[in-house]
Amino acid sequence: MEMFSITEVIEQAIRAEQLGYRYYSEMAERFKDHAELQDLFETLAKKELVHEERFKELKEIVGEEELEGWDEVSEYMRAMVESEFFLGSDKALTMMKENPSIEDAVAYALSFEKETLLYFVGLRRAVKEKDVVDEIINEEQSHIMWLNRFKSRFLKK
Repeated sequence: MEMFSITEVIEQAIRAEQLGYRYYSEMAERFKDHAELQDLFETLAKKELVHEERFKELKEIVGEEELEGWDEVSEYMRAMVESEFFLGSDKALTMMKENPSIEDAVAYALSFEKETLLYFVGLRRAVKEKDVVDEIINEEQSHIMWLNRFKSRFLKK
């Protein structure tokens, strides 16, 4: 199996943030008649742009350095990217077009946030600049909490 370089792994993280931004922006527009949900999705979209910039900075810092234990990390990262849910073939964008309800939009956003969180945890294992990735991991965790709170408050069944 071909290994990813650290640059490729960070580029995938950047792509995840771009997909998140597009998804959340689309959902904010789609649910503009639901003020709380629109605000939530607009906030998440803005956060994705900040994360994208942080990963671009990390890419410049890391460069193409040789990382200890990279074989194992690269294999994990490839499995994440090739997973049924994460980045491959614009899966996030495909799912976005199939979200007809608030419940589906929130459920998909939660799943996407959890998958990206797992990816970033793997990335953290690979870099020395753990504080940069920790900052983004903390943000991703807060996104999951925001979405769960919204779900608990507005989508009770």
